[in-house]
Amino acid sequence: MCLIVLAWEASPKTRLAVAANRDEFFARRTAPAAWWADAPDVLAGRDLEAGGTWLGITRAGRFAALTNFRDASAPKKDGAPSRGALAADFLRGEAAAADYVAAVQPVAGRYHGFNLLVSDGAELWSFSNVEGDPVRLGPGVRGLSNHLLETPWPKVTAARSRLEAALGATNGAEDLERRLLDLLADRTTAPDGTLPATGLPLDWERALSAAFVLLPGYGTRTSTVLVIGADGWARFAECTFGEGGAPLGDVREAFEVRATPRA
Repeated sequence: MCLIVLAWEASPKTRLAVAANRDEFFARRTAPAAWWADAPDVLAGRDLEAGGTWLGITRAGRFAALTNFRDASAPKKDGAPSRGALAADFLRGEAAAADYVAAVQPVAGRYHGFNLLVSDGAELWSFSNVEGDPVRLGPGVRGLSNHLLETPWPKVTAARSRLEAALGATNGAEDLERRLLDLLADRTTAPDGTLPATGLPLDWERALSAAFVLLPGYGTRTSTVLVIGADGWARFAECTFGEGGAPLGDVREAFEVRATPRA
């Protein structure tokens, strides 16, 4: 996944709002979002190569999302475990978000670069194994791509601004969901002078600067929106795409979050 913008306790009507695009090679086998047979309270897509996920939610309001840290010059680590397992293990478990990221930190060096967001419903935490310690995130709107949280890449700042505007203009959760799916569909690329330098060829940096990525053999495969209202109801929408942005299907779920957030 290469773009996540989220609002945590940033609106009186919305406890959590997330808009995220997952970019991946189309050859990598993936299952669309569903309630997992081996973990029935988990709603998430699944990487069929390694079994992990990039984003998910549970009926108890546990949330996890993950992006890779893009640095073409970073050395490869033989036998590195799947980063998607970090999100999946949190969703399947019961650990508080703070305890989970604290447990991940000592072993984080085994993995290739990642950014991890986890919430237990009461707190939201961020952790990257590239730089720094786990951080508890207070109320606000934030953006993440394939660098550190809040790195001002053009698509991050644009998507974050659109999320802020959507929160202010929304007429309910269904309307907010629609606005966030529109945000994720933006195929506008950034001017070359604003592109990050992550070691990729210029044509790839240019294509990856769009919220919705289109490249031969690679691109945005899923657009996911999650909204948890102050009333405890969650809406989940996922749209799946093939090469060239061809729509392949969508998933819609609505359910009441069972757990009351801890004080």
